[in-house]
Amino acid sequence: METKDKIMSLQELLLQRAQWKKNNEKVVFTNGCFDILHLGHIDYLEKARHKGERLIIGVNTDESVQRLKGPQRPINNEYARSRMLAALAFVDAVILFGEETPLELIQQIIPDILVKGNDYTIDTIVGADVVMTHGGTVETIELVEGFSTTSIIEKIQKG
Repeated sequence: METKDKIMSLQELLLQRAQWKKNNEKVVFTNGCFDILHLGHIDYLEKARHKGERLIIGVNTDESVQRLKGPQRPINNEYARSRMLAALAFVDAVILFGEETPLELIQQIIPDILVKGNDYTIDTIVGADVVMTHGGTVETIELVEGFSTTSIIEKIQKG
């Protein structure tokens, strides 16, 4: 399988999710913009993957990143961001979403484990209620301090 094959449509992902469920493989879901891939992202995603057997990443489309972060973002387009994530060995599937939040995606995938960084609390994680209602768990992962796309952009701008 080529890494770009890990970038799936919703229909492809739901078929793959059904197969993983049939195989009793725990599916972890997380989401984000992942604009400039950095150590903080790698550490976070690797820890997320260790919580289950499969990792799905929901990636904000370019349009949704602009709504969230402003007109200067994203730096890298949605295909580039998705392809870089798909190239990581511990990532099993990448799917784009254009909504404000990944709630609709979470409602369809029903992951076994939903994760976000520890800058969130479980009561502020979108989709937590959906996952827990279906018997899944919601967890936060400690983030690596000093790494963020915003801080990298600021550093570059300062020269």
